[in-house]
Amino acid sequence: MSGLYSGGTVGGLIISSIARYGDRPAIADDTVRWSYRELGDAIGRFISVFRSVGLKKGDALSILSGNRAESWAAICAATVMGLRYTPLHPLAAEDDHAFIVADAEIDALIVETGKFAARGLAIKARTPSLKHLLSFGLVEGAVDVRAKFGEAAAAPLVDESEAEEIVWLAYTGGTTGRSKGVILPHRSMVATALAVYSDWDWPADIRYLAATPISHAAGVNMYPIMMRGGFTRLVQGFEIESYCRVIAEEKINTLFLVPTLIYALIDAAAVHSRYDLRSLEMIVYGAAPMSPDRLREAMGIFGPVFVQLYGQTEAPQCITSLRKIDHDLGNPRRLGSCGRPNPLVEVKLLDSDLKEVAVGEPGEICVRGPQVMDGYWKRPEATAETLRGGWLHTGDVAVSDADGYLYIVDRTKDMIISGGFNIYPREVEDALMAHHAVASAAVIGIPDDKWGEAVKAFVVLKSGANNSAAELQAHVKEKRGAPWSPKSIDFVDAIPVTGLGKIDRKVLRAPYWEGRTRGVA
Repeated sequence: MSGLYSGGTVGGLIISSIARYGDRPAIADDTVRWSYRELGDAIGRFISVFRSVGLKKGDALSILSGNRAESWAAICAATVMGLRYTPLHPLAAEDDHAFIVADAEIDALIVETGKFAARGLAIKARTPSLKHLLSFGLVEGAVDVRAKFGEAAAAPLVDESEAEEIVWLAYTGGTTGRSKGVILPHRSMVATALAVYSDWDWPADIRYLAATPISHAAGVNMYPIMMRGGFTRLVQGFEIESYCRVIAEEKINTLFLVPTLIYALIDAAAVHSRYDLRSLEMIVYGAAPMSPDRLREAMGIFGPVFVQLYGQTEAPQCITSLRKIDHDLGNPRRLGSCGRPNPLVEVKLLDSDLKEVAVGEPGEICVRGPQVMDGYWKRPEATAETLRGGWLHTGDVAVSDADGYLYIVDRTKDMIISGGFNIYPREVEDALMAHHAVASAAVIGIPDDKWGEAVKAFVVLKSGANNSAAELQAHVKEKRGAPWSPKSIDFVDAIPVTGLGKIDRKVLRAPYWEGRTRGVA
């Protein structure tokens, strides 16, 4: 593409932010606190380190680490010097990591010391194509980039990337089998940053807390924050006591959480009530649907500070937004919406013939715009299927109302056909979670000789509750109707989730569908 119409690069975004904001606080973890100028120096040092081990423009880098400032500086360095970055989720299994490193043709892998050291060595042993194993700190068999970092002179920050080159090769969550590499060029990530920058209700002086992995959505949010000259505080995982303490100590005003973590937070009143959390101005949630009843509960505690995102790896972060003003307690139905489309993307609900459905009718959410992926890495058939007709097919089914708000019914593949009724798990889950005793719930279809598939629920009760399955079944029947009432309910201590915070239906389905034609996808 001609440079006249390039649309910018993530490398340019990073360099511009460092130049603009100099001595403003940029990023901190439990041991490091850097201004934008100091972050720029760290990025320059990592560029020198990467060049010293032989990495060059066009090579591929992965990092396996918790949330730390060094990781972000290394990601930024890779971006500026034109490397291709592939995230690895810290909670994923060794098989998944080894598959991604091989499939993405990674040249260099950086691992954190401690629990990730052995994993890095195992991946290297399983992946002959991996040229360089690097580490933050001393790991036998790896090159210690931290030691090299201390000796290196910072390279000048000169953007070597181009708009149509791959900046992130990000793998899907893999809840339906082997994950696929999503090709995100600089053009896509810059468009995502601009969409998020413009469409969310950011505080004037952003102070953002990232507890979920910056290798994924929490890190994508850092690009618009850098554009705004904001501050990011990194913590290693979500532990309610320390999480609330950091909010209070750092006067954090912006959070990003998946719904399961918000549920845990609001249920821990004995903890969060001990800390001053009044600095919070925006809590962004996404990655999975949130129960409207639990959202109302959260608003009662934290106030009108919630913003919902809807996106997916193939079109990150901002297909639609439900902004603060849309979280209207006087309009309870709207709390179940994922919002309106971002102005920078085109969104339609289409039927199987690619015709737009009428208001109130279910259709697949289909997207066009600059943030949409280029396709799947080395998977032309999957690319053609997902981008058929010139649209990104999200696999999510939604209805729209007369005001243009979208309401996701569920994933197309998750639909349960029971006795001729099409039942979406989200409908049953929302009904269950409207019950005062239910903390969280997950629903699947299981084989049934009479109904074809039967609705089965897994329920976590709130502390002290001992309600029966019959009571909850009657509750759903009253809320939704008899076909939606679960034929069986298992009470569990926790709902399994993927590393990205989504209900892991594959794990829930596996015992029931083993050896059957439907599979567990």
